[in-house]
Amino acid sequence: MAARTLALIAITALVVSPLLPTLTAAFVPGAPGSAGPGGPLAGLVATFRFTPALQWLGNSLLVSIATTVVAIAVGAPAAYALSRARGRFVAGYSLVLFVVQSLPVVVLVIPLFVLFAGAGLVDSLGGITLVYIGLSLAVAIWMLTATIDSVPVRLEESAWLDGCSVFGSFVRIVLPGSWPGIVSAAIYSFLLTWNDYIVALVFIKSNALYTLPIGLQSARTPGLILVIVLPPLVLFGVLHRFFNVGGIAGSLADR
Repeated sequence: MAARTLALIAITALVVSPLLPTLTAAFVPGAPGSAGPGGPLAGLVATFRFTPALQWLGNSLLVSIATTVVAIAVGAPAAYALSRARGRFVAGYSLVLFVVQSLPVVVLVIPLFVLFAGAGLVDSLGGITLVYIGLSLAVAIWMLTATIDSVPVRLEESAWLDGCSVFGSFVRIVLPGSWPGIVSAAIYSFLLTWNDYIVALVFIKSNALYTLPIGLQSARTPGLILVIVLPPLVLFGVLHRFFNVGGIAGSLADR
């Protein structure tokens, strides 16, 4: 146990250590760009004062949240169909999803840029949101399909016998029993969008439409790195308590 604890401490230190200089520079008084010695938040305040960090933060939040909502709203019904349906079409669609998620982003970004340029969707938040939805949807469907597979069909059959519709059983039984997969897919979709650099670099040209990773390339301030890191940590801190797989077992016991 002691060896395991030491190993975990060493791994944590290895992962966290690159962030320490950034945190120090973000909070140190008199940080570069600040208007004087300032207080302990001088570096962070200077980031918002001398760069459009707040606007970039809003752009990143808007695109990431929109991508996550659409990926889950579309992915959950699609995953339910893949989980419950049988046939050649389902097998073929599963193969297509596997191929799509296996392709590197760099292979897709140029053809997508040409396609979106023809549609007038380049240099717009709506355009890159559509790209992110396409990139995250395949993996989200795979993750949700695996989770829905773990929800016993007999629970739905019991609901159908009681007069519940297929849609009703999906909403009242399958979705509540799939919370761990839904949360995982939501976190994946959010982080894929939030951390992306390549797609935003290719599709966005206007400074006012920058997302945080592109803004970081432009501003290069330690405080901006802190702004990028904090929201995903808060997101995981809020959602990790939903990773509970005991609900299905409780439903079976009630039956």
